[in-house]
Amino acid sequence: MYALIFMGLSLGVLVVLLARGVRIGRAMLCAAVAFAVLLRVSPADMLRQLVFEFRNEQTGFTQTTPYLFISLTALLLGVNVIGALMQETGISKRLIGAMQGLFRSRRVAMAALPLLMGMLPTPGGVMLSAPMVRDLGDGIGVGRSRQAAINFFFRHQWESVWPLFPAVPLVQGILGVSAFSVISHNIVISIAGITAGVLFLLLAPIPPRDKRAARPGGRLHHNLRDFAQAFWPIGLTAVLYAAFNLPPAVGIWMSIFGLLLLHKVPAGRWAAMFKAANEADLVLLVFSALFFKLNLEAGGAIGDVVGFFQDVHLPPVLIIFLLPFLVGFLSGVTMASVAMTFPFLTAFIGTGQDANMPLATLGFAGLMCGLFLTPVHLCLPLSAAYFQTSLPKIIARLILPAVLTAAMVIAAIAVMQS
Repeated sequence: MYALIFMGLSLGVLVVLLARGVRIGRAMLCAAVAFAVLLRVSPADMLRQLVFEFRNEQTGFTQTTPYLFISLTALLLGVNVIGALMQETGISKRLIGAMQGLFRSRRVAMAALPLLMGMLPTPGGVMLSAPMVRDLGDGIGVGRSRQAAINFFFRHQWESVWPLFPAVPLVQGILGVSAFSVISHNIVISIAGITAGVLFLLLAPIPPRDKRAARPGGRLHHNLRDFAQAFWPIGLTAVLYAAFNLPPAVGIWMSIFGLLLLHKVPAGRWAAMFKAANEADLVLLVFSALFFKLNLEAGGAIGDVVGFFQDVHLPPVLIIFLLPFLVGFLSGVTMASVAMTFPFLTAFIGTGQDANMPLATLGFAGLMCGLFLTPVHLCLPLSAAYFQTSLPKIIARLILPAVLTAAMVIAAIAVMQS
C-alpha cells in the first residue's frame, strides 16, 4: 500500500514540475529521486539490482539497465539526426504529399505510419515514426498534443498480438497454451484499440483543406517513390532488428550515413546535421526513466502492490483486469508486468487445456490500458519532449480511447463467455 502511495506522490512531483515549465528530463529525474527517497532505496540496493540483472540467466544482456541506456540514447539521438536529414534533403516535405496521395485521407495517413512502425518492438520505438507524424501533422494543422497521442496510441496497437514482442510468447509459456490461442484471442484488443483511436483521435475535426491549394495526388509511382525514400531507413532498421537481432540504434546510424551518401549531402553540412543529436535533455530523460524503473525493482514496489491486492479480497474478475492495469501503470514495461502478474493470475485463468483464454485477454487488456496512461512508460515522456507539448495534455487525449478499448474488450469477453 505504501509503495502505491509513494508512486502517486512521485508522479505528482512530475506533473507539478511540468506544469511549472521544467523540462521533461529534469522533471523526470526529480520524480525518480523523490521516489527513491520515499521508498528508501539506497545506492547499495541499486547496485545489487544491477548485479542481479547481469547474473539473471532468464534475461539477456540486452535487458540490463546500462545496455538500455546506451542503446536508447543512441537510438533517440539518431532519430533526431534522421529528422534533420529529412528536412535538409526535402524528404519530409515530399512525404506529406506522398502519404496524402497514397491514402487520400489526411487522418489515415497520420495513423498509418505509427501502425507500420509499431511492428518494430524496440524500447523508445515510438520515436521512429515521430518525425514523419510531426511533419505531416504540422502540414495539415493538427495540434502537437494530438499528433503525439496519435503517434503513441497507434504505435502500440500490435503489442498484444505481434510475436516479436516478448510479452506474447511469455504469456504463452506461463499459461501453457499455443501461440495461435494467445494471438487469436488478443486480436480483440488490437481491433478495439484501433477502433477507439479512430473514433477519438482521428475523427476529431481538423482544419479544412485550402480550396486554393492543389489537392494532393500525383501519379502512384511518384507517391510510392517519395514514400520509399522516407521509409527505407526505418524499414532497414526493422529488417536488421527482426532478421539479425541487430540493435535498432545500429540500424538507425547505418541509415543516417546511407542517407548522407545517397543524397550527396556536402561534407561541410554533416556537422550541422549531427548537431541535432546535441540534446542533453533527451539523454537525461532516458537516464531518469530507467532510474525510476530501477527503483521500482530494487525497492520491491511492484511486489508490494501485488500483495496488497491479494489482501483486500477483490472479486477475481476485477483482480484479473486491475492487477495488470496497476502494475503496467507502475512499471510502464509490458514484459515485466506480464512476468509479475500472470503467474499469480493463473489461479483464476487456469493453464493448458483448462485455460480460460477470454480471461487471459481481459488481463492483457488491463495491462495495455495501464501502459496507455502511465507517464512512466518511456514513450509518453519521449513524445512530450519530441513534439514539444505537455505530458498531461497527451495523457488527457488518451483517456477516452483507453476507456473505450477496455469497454469493447470487456463486452467481447462477455459475449465469448455467454
